[in-house]
Amino acid sequence: MILNLRVDHKIADIQSMEVISKEIDDLFRKLQEKYSIGEYVEISTCNRKEYYIHSKFISENEELLSHENRSIVIDYGQSAVMHLLRMTSGLESMIVGEDQILGQVKDAKHRAVKDHHCGNVLDAVFTKAIHVGQVVRNKTKINKGSVSIGSAAIDLAEKHIGTLDDKSVLVIGAGKMGKLVAKALAEKNLNAIFVANRTFYVAVELAKDLGGQAILFNDLEKYLANADLVISATSAPHAIITKERLLNIDMDYDNVMFVDIANPRDISDDVSEICSKSFNIDDLREIADENTKLRIKEFGEAENIINDEFILLKESFKIMEVDGILGSLRTSMENIRQRETEKASTKLSDVDVSDKILDNLTNSIVNKIFFDISKNVKKAAKDGNNDVIDAAKYIFNFD
Repeated sequence: MILNLRVDHKIADIQSMEVISKEIDDLFRKLQEKYSIGEYVEISTCNRKEYYIHSKFISENEELLSHENRSIVIDYGQSAVMHLLRMTSGLESMIVGEDQILGQVKDAKHRAVKDHHCGNVLDAVFTKAIHVGQVVRNKTKINKGSVSIGSAAIDLAEKHIGTLDDKSVLVIGAGKMGKLVAKALAEKNLNAIFVANRTFYVAVELAKDLGGQAILFNDLEKYLANADLVISATSAPHAIITKERLLNIDMDYDNVMFVDIANPRDISDDVSEICSKSFNIDDLREIADENTKLRIKEFGEAENIINDEFILLKESFKIMEVDGILGSLRTSMENIRQRETEKASTKLSDVDVSDKILDNLTNSIVNKIFFDISKNVKKAAKDGNNDVIDAAKYIFNFD
């Protein structure tokens, strides 16, 4: 069975998500201890935390999954797979149609493969999901002119402080999210842009692309004092901008806007006590809703593609099921062929017939017998004819 555990922006705000993400990690660890799960993929982004698990032993009646926290979504089987296909297609994103989720899913699968916990089933599911995401983007306009979390942050800023022309902007964090912010800022006529990152050379590379200036992480206070807009998107496990830190800086708190797009958050709640314009991912929902309205026409076509591809995926799973049967059958027949060849070779030792001719003859017989069996069993699997599959298992004594 395939199992999906998740929390995302649809059911939790950023503060709740930080807490529930830890609960999901704890739940996964308990399942891992109980069942020694060998096949799983973990996805963690700024607005979602998910686990995809394949196990023959976990059932929907598992006591550990009977929790009372309604913010943890648990999907099984087809529902879990359909959610993944919708997610890679951009339909489950806060910013509908955004491309970043596709790359994030690819990265998650790559890590699982590298760490040897992505088996045949999840490999097939994730390969299909990535393919579906690409097809939806190629055949619909779901991502045409779409915004990212980074550009949504810029839109939010312009709603509250007006045009960014001649403004000084400080970007904290030069990772993937920081680069999305930078991409959106590149179109603005800024007075200055500064990039801070704990690894300085990474900040240098991003600042170079923007025509901005990289600064040392330890020099943040100096640049916070003169910034009009601060966008923070680091992967730090704790807040890096707090009320206490800002109170030690000689700055006009009401003239600077903070936008935190990190998870866990970079900017603590108490900053809003002294700065009237402090925002986080939750505040991007209004921008996200406007984006969704622009793309609502593409949903139907995207859903059709997803449904068609899901049918193909189910067929491929049915083929995978009988491939094991057919592989066992082929091995059994080959063992019989080799034994009979040896017997025949002994009996024909005085006859002018070479082992090669005899081997080719018996091999040809097996191939001809196996061809029709294989074709018919695979057709039964594709058609969903479980009776034939069960009969094949029974007739050939394979399970």
